[in-house]
Amino acid sequence: MAHPGRGFTQGLIADGETVWESTGLYGQSALCRYPLGSDRPEQRAGLPAELFGEGICRSGDVIWQLTWRERVALRWDAGTLELTGRVPYNREGWGICAADGYLVTSDGTSELVRRDLDLAPQAVIYVRLAGRRVLGLNDLAWSAGTIWANVAGTHYLAGIDPDSGEVTDIVDARPAAERHPGDPQAIMNGIAALPGPGGPGPGGPGPREPGPREPGPGEFLLTGKGWRSIRQVRLKPAREGSARQRLLAGLSH
Repeated sequence: MAHPGRGFTQGLIADGETVWESTGLYGQSALCRYPLGSDRPEQRAGLPAELFGEGICRSGDVIWQLTWRERVALRWDAGTLELTGRVPYNREGWGICAADGYLVTSDGTSELVRRDLDLAPQAVIYVRLAGRRVLGLNDLAWSAGTIWANVAGTHYLAGIDPDSGEVTDIVDARPAAERHPGDPQAIMNGIAALPGPGGPGPGGPGPREPGPREPGPGEFLLTGKGWRSIRQVRLKPAREGSARQRLLAGLSH
């Protein structure tokens, strides 16, 4: 489907046929809303030029939007995109998702932070794969009791147990990737769980036919920074033995 505005995607969430997207870069950051499949944003709220927009999540009628290095989070009305508040934030902002009664955030390291619904930190989740740190945790999504993360520097997605921090699933998302030769910033970033039963399903991870379709088990939206398209995909665990090494590479290279 079309990626309205082809923004510098930092966060993506979906509810039914409605998509909210956070875009970054100083002087260009915004929170946008549009119907899934549209070719242009329905509504756009720009951020002040000194703020770099990052991940977003929806908690009830509130959209939380992180900022990169400004140590502030923005609270928006999900229906009107009216800015209703700012709160101090204690780390770099990368990704965020709404889990089962709490929020989870990332900062590009191997650590996730469990937070209450007002973003106060509660606990740190140390993400590991076979005892090794998984660096570059970026945009986040929650589905069926699992945290899903884009891993910066790779085309892989990590499914993370929120209690232990162990990576329980790895998905090779290269079939849904776009080629942007000469643009190292055009990385895969932006993952949104679609309503319905979650978790990896039996179908392939590649793009579907153009236009939105009724989501099935384990279906997500994927896009990237400046990408032309948003892909509706079903996640399938990677089987090749190299997937672990490629996931662990992340931001270490």
